[in-house]
Amino acid sequence: MTQNIERAKIEYEESQKKLEEQTELVEEQQKLLEEQQEQLEKLIGVKSELVEAINKEFENTDMAIQVDPQTGSIVLDSNVLFDFGKHELKPEAKKFLNSFMPKYLNVLMSEEFKEYVGEIIIEGYTDDVGDFISNLDLSQKRAFSIAEYCLDSRNEILDKDGLERLKEVLTANGKSQNNLIYDENGKVDADASRRVEFKFQLKDEEMIETMQKLLGE
Repeated sequence: MTQNIERAKIEYEESQKKLEEQTELVEEQQKLLEEQQEQLEKLIGVKSELVEAINKEFENTDMAIQVDPQTGSIVLDSNVLFDFGKHELKPEAKKFLNSFMPKYLNVLMSEEFKEYVGEIIIEGYTDDVGDFISNLDLSQKRAFSIAEYCLDSRNEILDKDGLERLKEVLTANGKSQNNLIYDENGKVDADASRRVEFKFQLKDEEMIETMQKLLGE
């Protein structure tokens, strides 16, 4: 009888210990979830503020650009920058970039946002004339030409410190004839498809997307 009582006591204590451990684990997971939710809300808030700042920076400009009010992505008309089938910047393109880039970078590299911006992306796009590989080469060279111009200290886009910071986050990609633009009749709009896009990505952008899926946002 006594042995049964002792055995029951031991089993009870073991079950209580397991329950306490499980409770602690649940509390830790709940705390982690709350911290992730808080971080997610903060980062989403930063992105919204950044997009708003970009929209405000260019809202009254007469530059040949289109700003996506939701993402902050900026589309530049390729015809303003390059001759057809060429990747060398036109003289007026350099003048345009001297006006556009300081305004754009003034937002992304400001004290308010620079710690959050992980990547500034220049993407070149073509129309569907020609084959994919030649268009890939052209679009890559166009994106590179813009990046090269912006990083040349002689063009005075940024000061020395700004250039060093830009080198850390700038990438240039060719997208060939991917993501063609179509007109209202469903035909390829060649002029609109030939474009350059400026995008940004937060340091924790992938984490944001993952957390949003996990948290059901």
